[in-house]
Amino acid sequence: MKETSNGIFHHPGLRRFLVRMRAPIVILGMIVVAQFVRSDWLLPGFAVSMCGEFIQLWCFASLDKNSTLTARGPYTMVRNPMYLGRFFILFGFLMLLANGWILIAYTILYWLYMDARVQREEAHLRPIFGAAYDHYCTTVRRFLPVWPATGEPVGYWNWQLFRQNNAGFNLAATLAAWAAVAAWALWGLPLLAG
Repeated sequence: MKETSNGIFHHPGLRRFLVRMRAPIVILGMIVVAQFVRSDWLLPGFAVSMCGEFIQLWCFASLDKNSTLTARGPYTMVRNPMYLGRFFILFGFLMLLANGWILIAYTILYWLYMDARVQREEAHLRPIFGAAYDHYCTTVRRFLPVWPATGEPVGYWNWQLFRQNNAGFNLAATLAAWAAVAAWALWGLPLLAG
C-alpha cells in the first residue's frame, strides 16, 4: 500500500495539478463540508485547528527556507512540524462532521501523503546541507515530536522570517475559512449564491 501511495504522491503531473488547483480544491472542500457541519463541534474543531495554525506560524517564524539548516523553534523537536501543524488545521475542520471514520481515513491518507512529501524534501535538502543535515536527521525524529536534543533554542520566533514566509496571509486564510464555515453552521448563510 505504501509503495502504491508513494507512486501516486510522487507523480509529477498530479503534484503540479494539486499545487495549481489547491485554492479551488480547498474552497470546494469547504462547500462540501459545510453542508454537513455540526455546529456543536465548532468550538472543539476550531481549537484543534488553531493549535495546528500556531504550529505553522511558529514554523514560519523559524524557517529560513533553503538558506540555513533550520534546527530551532519547533524544528528542535521534530523535523517536519509544518506538516504536523497542517494536519491539525485540517483535522479541526473535519471534526465538524462528527464522523470518526472520516477522521481515521483522513489520518491514514495524510500520513501517506506526508511520508511521500517528506521523502522528496529530504532528498532535496541532503545535497544542500550535507553532513549537517545528516546529523540533524539522526538527532531529531521525522514525525513524532520529542524533547529537543539539538541544543538550539526552542522558544525561537523571528518576525522578519514570519513576514518573509507570508505567515500573516496563512493565518488570515485559515480564520476566513473558519468564519465562512461558522456563518454557514450558525446562521445558514449560503457559501455560494444560487
